[in-house]
Amino acid sequence: MHFFQKTHDSEFDKTEKITRLKNALDSADAIVIGAGAGLSTSAGFTYSGERFEKHFSDFAKKFAFHDMYSGGFYPYDTLEENWAFWSRNVMINRYLPIPSGVYDDLLSIVREKDYFVLTTNVDHCFQRTGFDKKRIFYTQGDYGLFQCSEPCHKKTYDNEEQIRAMIDSQNLAEDLSVTDETKMTIPTDLIPRCPICAKPMSMNLRTDDTFVQDEGWDEAAGRYEDFLKERKAIDSGKVLFLELGVGSNTPGIIKYPFWQMTHANPNATYACVNFGEAASPEEISAKSICINGDIGEVLRAMKE
Repeated sequence: MHFFQKTHDSEFDKTEKITRLKNALDSADAIVIGAGAGLSTSAGFTYSGERFEKHFSDFAKKFAFHDMYSGGFYPYDTLEENWAFWSRNVMINRYLPIPSGVYDDLLSIVREKDYFVLTTNVDHCFQRTGFDKKRIFYTQGDYGLFQCSEPCHKKTYDNEEQIRAMIDSQNLAEDLSVTDETKMTIPTDLIPRCPICAKPMSMNLRTDDTFVQDEGWDEAAGRYEDFLKERKAIDSGKVLFLELGVGSNTPGIIKYPFWQMTHANPNATYACVNFGEAASPEEISAKSICINGDIGEVLRAMKE
C-alpha cells in the first residue's frame, strides 16, 4: 500500500470529519477499536515533564534519565532499586485514578454498540473504566501482572498487594510525590520471586522473547479472532475500524491489519484519530476518515 501525506486539518475540516465519523459509527453493525499510547496520553498518562518530575525527580537526578519509559529500561545495579522504580511506575499508571474522562467518553459513545477493543496499552484503562472485559484484548501485557523472569512457566500473577507494599516502604508523600525522606530502594524481602523456581519476577510486558502469553491472553486472542469472523470483518460485514492514538512503533499489531481488512472489505470504514499522525493508504482513501487532533477533544465533540 502507498501512503497519503499526513493530514493537517483546519477547524472546518475537523468538524466535517467528526460528523462523518459519527455517521459511520451510527451506521456500523460492529466497531473494532484499535487503541495505542496516544489514547492514554490524551487521558493524562504523560511519561515525562511535570508528572515525571513529581514522582521520579530523585531517579532523574541520580540516573540522568528524564522519562518513565527510559527508566523502565535502565540497568539498575540492584533489584531493590529496580523495584523501587517499577513499583512507582505501576502505581501511578495502573492503580491511581485515571487523570481524565477520555476513556469514559469513549465508552459512552460505543456502550450500546457491538464493539471489540484491541490495544497495545498496558495501563488497563479500558477495564477500569467499565468496558466489558470479554471484549478487550491486551496484546502487550498489563502493568498489573508479574511473571517469572526466566520464565519457567506460562502463568501471570496479580501484583497490586505487592506493589502497594513496595510503595509504602519508600516514604513517598501522600500523593506519591518525592520528598527529602523518599527512599530509592525497597527492602530485599519485598523483591517478588517466582513461586515455582524462586528466581526474580518481572513485569508482564512484551519487551523481549520472555513475555508470557498466559491462558487469559490466549483466550482474549481467540475472542478477538471470533469477533472478526462472526462479524465478517475481513470480507463483507459493515464494520468501523476505529484507530485511536496508534503510532509507528508497532504498526503490525493494529494499524496494518486495520488497513488490510478495510481494503478487503467493501463495506468497511477506517477511521484514524491521532495528533500529528493521522494518515491512510491511497488504496483505502475513499473509505477513510483521518482526523489530526487531540483524541479527547474529538471524543467530546462526538458526544455532543
